[in-house]
Amino acid sequence: MSASPYDLELIQRCLSRERQAWEALVDRSLRIVVQVVRHTGRSRGIAISPSDQEDLVAEVFLELCKDDFATLRRFKGDSSYSTYLTVIARRVIVRNLVKRPDLPLAADQPLADRSQMGLVTDRLGGPHEAIDSLAEVTELLEHLSQTEATLVRLHHLEGRSYEEISRQTGISENSIGPTLSRARDKMLAEYQRQAQTIATPVDPAVGGHRRAA
Repeated sequence: MSASPYDLELIQRCLSRERQAWEALVDRSLRIVVQVVRHTGRSRGIAISPSDQEDLVAEVFLELCKDDFATLRRFKGDSSYSTYLTVIARRVIVRNLVKRPDLPLAADQPLADRSQMGLVTDRLGGPHEAIDSLAEVTELLEHLSQTEATLVRLHHLEGRSYEEISRQTGISENSIGPTLSRARDKMLAEYQRQAQTIATPVDPAVGGHRRAA
């Protein structure tokens, strides 16, 4: 789903430094960012206090406006703004959570996950298609065939060459590249689907999904 004309116009107004455009974009984005902060904390078993939530939300908006709105300038409208913002917000939040070992973990949260949360960033996609943590990669692997999941683990997570993978699995080197490409496309599609789900929360007042304005 591509970006709406409203969002593209609003972003352009921000880039042109039109009066009150940034405030309008913050109003447009705040609910989504808060949802992402809460979801990211829950998915990692991290207790995020109201003050920590405010700090994380502020970090996301700082990311959007820093370097003369560089992150907004990279948005070309190929996806919805909500999806793009969700992906960017998750990356910023995970990066900040990694720096906060003082935040309490749930009792069943492995300590190793905290130290490894940023290791997979940018390995499976472009600069705005990163997958944020080993936990997320593991979840996304479940949407692949057994062969695809094996190749992703060996190449992207263990750093093995095509030659090494071929010797270990018996799969021809010529087949590994195309299979990995299909696997990445599947993982990215599922990641974006999940991001869109987070960006469109259920409105309890109507009992259904509420489309962003």
